[in-house]
Amino acid sequence: MPKKTHTSSAPAPDKKPAVIRPSASVLLVSPENQILLLHRVKTSSAFPSAHVFPGGNISNFHDGDVPSGVKQHEDSPAYRLAAIRETYEESGILLARETGKDGKLLNVPVAERDRARKDIYENKVRFDKWLFSLGGVPDTDNLIPFTRWVTPLTQPKRFSTQMYLYMLPLSASEDPAVVAARSEAMVPTPDGGVEITSARFDDAPAWLAKQRRGEVILFPPQCFLLHLLSQHLTGPPSKSLSLTEVADHYNAQREKLRTFLATVPTASEPRAAKHPTAQIPWGEKVIGATSLGLRKGDKRIIFGLDKPGPELKGTNKGGDMERVVLVKFAKGVARNVEVRRREEVLTEERQAEKAAEEAKL
Repeated sequence: MPKKTHTSSAPAPDKKPAVIRPSASVLLVSPENQILLLHRVKTSSAFPSAHVFPGGNISNFHDGDVPSGVKQHEDSPAYRLAAIRETYEESGILLARETGKDGKLLNVPVAERDRARKDIYENKVRFDKWLFSLGGVPDTDNLIPFTRWVTPLTQPKRFSTQMYLYMLPLSASEDPAVVAARSEAMVPTPDGGVEITSARFDDAPAWLAKQRRGEVILFPPQCFLLHLLSQHLTGPPSKSLSLTEVADHYNAQREKLRTFLATVPTASEPRAAKHPTAQIPWGEKVIGATSLGLRKGDKRIIFGLDKPGPELKGTNKGGDMERVVLVKFAKGVARNVEVRRREEVLTEERQAEKAAEEAKL
């Protein structure tokens, strides 16, 4: 078996684990089924230099309170409102609809949009009240829960992050923030660029390929979720199609993704499919990555994804038994991140250990 590490084990006896902060994040899907990632600056307080999904901490002022205990780690109105608000603050993309049944996406002039982002960021006006003044409401109903991640005990900052999917309408969007992100525009942020420098939509397989080439940094949660999406949101049509056919192409990808999200068991490998976590749909999975050891060859950490984190030990919560994430950390930055089948990786490690023992004889 791989050599054990203490990367995700309990903290030192004389050091208390950091208090968990509730947060929310959005995997925003463009009309062309591309995924939005924001580029964080090198000095960012979380995920330095990385490309991340828009999101951030729950604000009591804007979003309301989160229940305590086990309920803290479940989807709730505060998480949903925070997801919409943080996406707006960080990217300028407003996921809100006109008040009333079947309301269209709310269109806000650029000047008002930028002014409000700054006021909301500085807590000068409450996000939902500002929307109401424009005749709009946050589009929380169209957020699709897509796993929750609990930070390991050893990290100096810990979060319980509810991930959501949000699919923008297939019709071409005239939203200026969406148009800008299609060409990796610099994003004027309300904090003056302290955390975020740019935003871009790209295909999930393309983001993963860039990570493999070392062009972008993806931490395990982002890499894992992009890996899952890449199996369904596979990119543009391979040939020229009419506008209607193009829309049908992207809608078919979305339907496959929706089916995947609703299907249990969530594992196909026989042993993993029998594990209790396989009966938890993706929208309810809670993942607290735990170290299974170091790879003998490249010394990457093997992170198991089946456990929900120490705060949820003994509950019916859980993650994914079928896959692991391999990663090497250098100065707090994730490198060489890869999603693999758990059984495959552990079998390779057993074979490497056996070969090493035989070499000693």
